[in-house]
Amino acid sequence: MPVPTLLLASLLPPHVVAVESFGARGGDWRAGLHPAEIRAMAHAGDKRRREFAEVRVRARQALEALGEPPVALLPGPRGEPRWPHGVVGSMTHCAGYRAAAVARRSDGTAGLGVDAEPHAPLADGVLEMVADPAERAHLAALALLRPDVCWGRVLFSVKEAIFKAWYPLARRELDFLEARVRLSVDPGPEPAGGFRATVTVPGPLPAAAGRWRVAHGVIASAVEVPAAGP
Repeated sequence: MPVPTLLLASLLPPHVVAVESFGARGGDWRAGLHPAEIRAMAHAGDKRRREFAEVRVRARQALEALGEPPVALLPGPRGEPRWPHGVVGSMTHCAGYRAAAVARRSDGTAGLGVDAEPHAPLADGVLEMVADPAERAHLAALALLRPDVCWGRVLFSVKEAIFKAWYPLARRELDFLEARVRLSVDPGPEPAGGFRATVTVPGPLPAAAGRWRVAHGVIASAVEVPAAGP
């Protein structure tokens, strides 16, 4: 069963439903999946099958909590989940953690992006691929204040969340360096804070804002895209 909302839900507004779990599900990977989802994973490896299955079980629990029927959630052309009409959502998983968040468009949400990463340093050379010089200088300053936080990985997670919100709206990929991010840090002992981003290419999301947090060895990031006013 999923752990009560401990991490992701704390980053999102109340009208967004988030369901998360720590640890891995045992048993048959097909348990809880729709036949169409099982067919979609027919040729995948065991690790991919289990990740796919576990996060979709969480996503369906979130849909049911939202009052939506537990439909099959098949991947789109770029692997993105295809949500029911009128619903926006996002899924994420990393070692030992699975989560999904959903909301209704009618409640004022145009898009969602969530991401989870292990709280560990990035591999050598990755930071230069995902952060421009100004962002790297920003992370270095943050590291002087909070050396216990893996800031490169926080930035990576934040950008992944932004990209997950961007793609369903724009229907095109967004490069890591096409979103310029500024992180903020909450007062207090817990590693948590906010972020603001500027997207440097034309599209439906010129700017984004959200929250990040580290708990239980996991970095979680989330961004909600409000629907445009009338």
